[in-house]
Amino acid sequence: MSLNNLNNHHLSDEQKEAINEALAKLEQALESLNINLTPEDRNRYGRVNEQNKLFIHKTRDYALSQPTLKSPDVDWAEFEKDFQSRNFLETVISRLNNLSHRCNNSKIFHDFDNYQDSLADYAFTQFRASSKMVGFEEKYKEQKQFFRRPRKGNTPSEAKQDENNDHRDEK
Repeated sequence: MSLNNLNNHHLSDEQKEAINEALAKLEQALESLNINLTPEDRNRYGRVNEQNKLFIHKTRDYALSQPTLKSPDVDWAEFEKDFQSRNFLETVISRLNNLSHRCNNSKIFHDFDNYQDSLADYAFTQFRASSKMVGFEEKYKEQKQFFRRPRKGNTPSEAKQDENNDHRDEK
């Protein structure tokens, strides 16, 4: 028995519309953050690693608890705005990543279900094409192009394994 219909939860049209509206509002709200960094910029400015985050936190702690020790060369109001903004954005990114992960997991099951059903339809088409049913020979030829022929030296089971691996990679 093949595994199929792993994900029977489908979003309603109303849910899809609500999601699209929420995404549009989010995109609009984030429009001011439309900063395009080049690969060189990303290398130059990089990402702050955990050790450097601790350093930033310690610097902020000193600035708040012992203001007399703050450097006069730092715009501390801007420092605090940057600190609050990056904390907020980190939370937003975490939540978006969580949503993206959930959507990807659901999509994987839908992809798998579609692929299994397509294989079942292909087997049915092969059967009907072999009995010369009208239309099935053309459909079989069209579908057959997605399956590689065995390489020289491959056994039929190795060729079937190659086919399965090729189609799994496409998801």
